Amino acid sequence: MCALSKASGCLAVGILDDDIVMGAGLVELDGIYIKAHAKRNGFTLCLVGICGVVLSSLWLTFLPEVMQLAGFFLTCASLVAILIGWFKVREPVHSFSLHRDRLSYVNRFGGWQLDWDNIQRVDVPRILQGLEQKPLELVGIRVKHYEPLLDCISLRLASNILMQQRALLLQADSEQCQTGRCYSANLLEQDRYKSASGKRYTGMKAMFAHRMARMREVLGYDLFVYQSDLDRPAEDFVRLLRECQQQTVLNQD
Repeated sequence: MCALSKASGCLAVGILDDDIVMGAGLVELDGIYIKAHAKRNGFTLCLVGICGVVLSSLWLTFLPEVMQLAGFFLTCASLVAILIGWFKVREPVHSFSLHRDRLSYVNRFGGWQLDWDNIQRVDVPRILQGLEQKPLELVGIRVKHYEPLLDCISLRLASNILMQQRALLLQADSEQCQTGRCYSANLLEQDRYKSASGKRYTGMKAMFAHRMARMREVLGYDLFVYQSDLDRPAEDFVRLLRECQQQTVLNQD
């Protein structure tokens, strides 16, 4: 079991191996668990959508034809609400788990994990807009060694990250691309990669490794955590990760 420090919200000393203690209806696990903002209100949206479908069915059945157009719009809106709610419900309960030795992330596409000693830096990335540094609404993680991350990340998640980061990459490159013709080239990644230790990767993981290197060049970080994956502001999550990493180092000493 991992006790939580009330002062810092981080992992405290005195950890047992993945024990689960149950008492008074409360389950305490080995770590701190973060619930994604995108997970919220999933069942509520599904319920609202179902009620909307029932109401639109009654609308189309009993009201005159001149008013049926509004009923069709209500039906479409209700189906969209059900679909969005279903995707929210499908997301895992917790997006992040902070353990004594690692940081783990998971969504419906898969997951990855990083040991604390493999994290070089955590901060809120900034981009240059004119003469000002504008903070982005996400958290950047700079990794020391790519190989452990490439070995554990799922192919579906790597593919999803490549798609998700397109807008971020274009935004970061906007100051460097004056002609407007370099965007399409920057979105293409090589499908072969050789790690620092000599291990070779092909396919999606190789493309993901090259993308991390590209993002490091333009933003200074390899992995990015979006605000929708968190239950708190990005600055607070950065502070939590730093405290946990520091506490882990102190415990090892």
